[in-house]
Amino acid sequence: MPGDVLCLSHLRWGFVYQRPNHLMSRWARERRVFFVEEPVWGASEPRMEVTIVEPNLHVCVPHLVDGTPGDQIEGLQARLLDELVSRERIKDPLLWFYTPMAMGFGDHIRSSITVYDCMDELSHFAGAPAALKDREARLFERADLVFTGGQSLYEAKRGQHPHVHAFPSSVDAAHFGKARAGMEDPADQRAIAHPRFGFFGVVDERLDVELLREAATLRPDYQFVIIGPVVKIDPASLPKLPNIHYLGGKKYDELPAYLANWDVAIMPFARNDATKFISPTKTLEYLAAGKPVVSTSIRDVVRPYGERRLARIADAPEDFCRACDETLAERGTPAEKTFEAAREAYLAQTSWDMTFGRMRALVEEVAHKRDRHSEATEAKEAVPCSTI
Repeated sequence: MPGDVLCLSHLRWGFVYQRPNHLMSRWARERRVFFVEEPVWGASEPRMEVTIVEPNLHVCVPHLVDGTPGDQIEGLQARLLDELVSRERIKDPLLWFYTPMAMGFGDHIRSSITVYDCMDELSHFAGAPAALKDREARLFERADLVFTGGQSLYEAKRGQHPHVHAFPSSVDAAHFGKARAGMEDPADQRAIAHPRFGFFGVVDERLDVELLREAATLRPDYQFVIIGPVVKIDPASLPKLPNIHYLGGKKYDELPAYLANWDVAIMPFARNDATKFISPTKTLEYLAAGKPVVSTSIRDVVRPYGERRLARIADAPEDFCRACDETLAERGTPAEKTFEAAREAYLAQTSWDMTFGRMRALVEEVAHKRDRHSEATEAKEAVPCSTI
């Protein structure tokens, strides 16, 4: 097995606790992890800030000088990365990519194994760099393993690499399961009336703001609670109605208390390029909290959650509201018991520990094959050539 893990990410460790956090925290239980973020600006000179956020887990943030010419940025990132590798004596690490753009400054790093954990189709997101597709093609050539964040993304990528594996995001059921026992309503949610229909996650171009606006208009007695940071879209574009409540971003540890006091969890995602391949982690988190789910027809929600009746699927505002009505009407009925039994059976099949364990086994398999090949090569070279 390789030693340290060097992870190059487009996501910040402290932004939203999600897939990279879950996986890197588990790698850190057994080896050093260096989680390298994108640059921040305003430094007097280029430097790499390193913070130990958990035992063995180092968050590394490049600080660059304002006004640095664009054609020098990746060169500076590469230099700072080399200095980190040298200073921390990181030798032939498990090199783990979350963004192909990191090939611009990390491709030269010598690694024992390279993994591309493709959690989203980043080229479909607003503001995606023009070079992203070419960089991804290079990363496919380099990677030993490719993991995808969902089934539909796996189907889109499996023809581009010989070793692509689908790993839909999982859940920390114990963490979100705290919501089932009942928790004190957070102060900023306490005054909101019921029934409450809640969403948490990043509020960006993937949220269907018109669906939210129309649903809130159609059901003025329903309260829509939106939790999460607003990024890449103008906050002024969000619908402002008395029954829509934007509570901002919350810490991962705070989420169960909010969930515990919702009636229904919702995923009003837009159907656009940015959502074509998403596999929302929150689906399982909602279910683990014991909440029924209403979602738009995102492919990786329809299959499997819609097909297994673990989520109601609706797109038009009237249909979405009707699905919410039906979900409320099921409370205390035999249908609710059927849903609960199906939910528990599904949750028992997955966890972040299981997902990490399967990923780790694949990394080990690559490492063992490489070791055997190296041993065979050395043995062959040790045999003296006969002469005639």
